[in-house]
Amino acid sequence: MNIRLTLRILGALLLFLAAALLLPVPFSLYFGDGAVLPLLSSALVTAVAGFALYLNFQSEKEMSLREGFAIVTFGWLAFAIFGSLPFLFSGAIPNPIDAVFETMSGFTTTGSTILQKIEGLPESILLWRALTHWLGGMGIIVLSLAILPMLGVGGMQLFKAEVPGPTADRLKPRIRDTAKLLWVVYVLLTLLETLLLMVGGMNFYEGLCHAFATLATGGFSTRDASVGSFQSAYIDGVITLFMFLAGVNFSLHYHALRGRVQEFWKSEEFRWYLYISLGSILLLIIWNAGSVYDSFWQNLRYSSFQAVSILTTTGFGTADYEVWPVFGQYLLVFLMFIGGCAGSTGGGMKVARILLLFKHAHLQIFRLIHPRAIRQAKIGNTPVDRDVMQSILGFFALFMGVFVVASFLMAASGLDLVSAGGAVIATLSNIGPGVGSVGPADNYAHVAPFGKIVLTFCMLMGRLELFTVMVLVFPSFWRK
Repeated sequence: MNIRLTLRILGALLLFLAAALLLPVPFSLYFGDGAVLPLLSSALVTAVAGFALYLNFQSEKEMSLREGFAIVTFGWLAFAIFGSLPFLFSGAIPNPIDAVFETMSGFTTTGSTILQKIEGLPESILLWRALTHWLGGMGIIVLSLAILPMLGVGGMQLFKAEVPGPTADRLKPRIRDTAKLLWVVYVLLTLLETLLLMVGGMNFYEGLCHAFATLATGGFSTRDASVGSFQSAYIDGVITLFMFLAGVNFSLHYHALRGRVQEFWKSEEFRWYLYISLGSILLLIIWNAGSVYDSFWQNLRYSSFQAVSILTTTGFGTADYEVWPVFGQYLLVFLMFIGGCAGSTGGGMKVARILLLFKHAHLQIFRLIHPRAIRQAKIGNTPVDRDVMQSILGFFALFMGVFVVASFLMAASGLDLVSAGGAVIATLSNIGPGVGSVGPADNYAHVAPFGKIVLTFCMLMGRLELFTVMVLVFPSFWRK
């Protein structure tokens, strides 16, 4: 593996992060929250580290897939470490393990938090917290491909390593053009949601923070009681809609902006994503009727918000679903494993993978009955390549394996059985709130330091879809 090239590009990414750290500074000056110096100090430290790597390591060799995996994994780790500096320098989160946990939760769009009191923190620090969501949502590397020409060589290696889903869609022949188009769609949706939230009574600052968290399917709020603190059916409806849109493959949004709205319904994955969303909402309404909510409209409002929030792995909360009937809680846990569509900002295993797993199982049963028949699994009318199917089966096995091992480790750290599993699936699927002592009315502050480190790596592996991180533990990866 080319270590020099890897370190050079990591330096470039840190320079980008240093520039991003300056974005909350005008807000700090406007609010007078006293966080200007911590933000500037964080940007300076990050810039010095970035320049040191970028200037001291040069390589003429072309990037391979190995370097792509290493750059993405170590890039996200570096962003979590250096991105935690504003929390540390401002005193908002004085513990380094907690600060890195919170930052990794932001960049991976998980939304798990150790903060017990949010509303008392400086506004610019909370904006940075929301901004980590937004940058990580579409992908730090994808953004870098769009704006850093030096990453144009070998760009597809980085794109494949980071973009969630079984395959990476290319909207244009050049990968940098694809990255730019995805970010244009992302920015437009963010601006539109911000405006709609401001119409509902939020100020620009809160509208922007919640739009960042929604489109990234992250879930960090500026309020202790999350979105529920606004007590607005309109705001709940707007955020529910945009959470749903964020869970859709962004290439479909691009086609829709070009007038090809029919591409939504042509996508089999989107249709099943819609069916799962509506079906889950309907089941929750039925089970919550009378026992939790007497009003149909109130039932529809809260049931639909929580179903879409969990399915898309956003993790915003307007209700404590742990007081709902047990069936509803189990349904939400099931949705935690599914996640959004491939090519969306959502986490989880993705609807496309779940759909293909069921099709593969059906195909195996069909072959038992018709052993001589030749049939291949398809998504829509497109046959699924054998290598893709093998990759999906491997991903499912690895996902469940990591879930089991990490759950044991969390139990060893002191959590009870339900909380251990809930914390792992909530972080591995990048959701945020889990069940048990890490449910929607709780946080992760009480988790032991060892447990927070385990969950930090669960967030990273979940966001990078396991393979990107796991290949680094094989000795053969590092051999020439």
